[in-house]
Amino acid sequence: MKNQLGELRAGKTWSQGDLAEKLGVSRQTINAIETEKYDPSLPLAFKIARLFKQPIEKIFVPAD
Repeated sequence: MKNQLGELRAGKTWSQGDLAEKLGVSRQTINAIETEKYDPSLPLAFKIARLFKQPIEKIFVPAD
């Protein structure tokens, strides 16, 4: 799944560690999501969307 997480995080000038702390996950989880090696669970995707005040479908887009 493609995502805009890295761009959104950078826009806030947060490190991966900062974002991980806000979401209650590890920095490695954030890295894996950003590099599209891991798709977040639905509850985590909703948490991310709420944090960035964006609809889920603006952050996460199914890969072709």
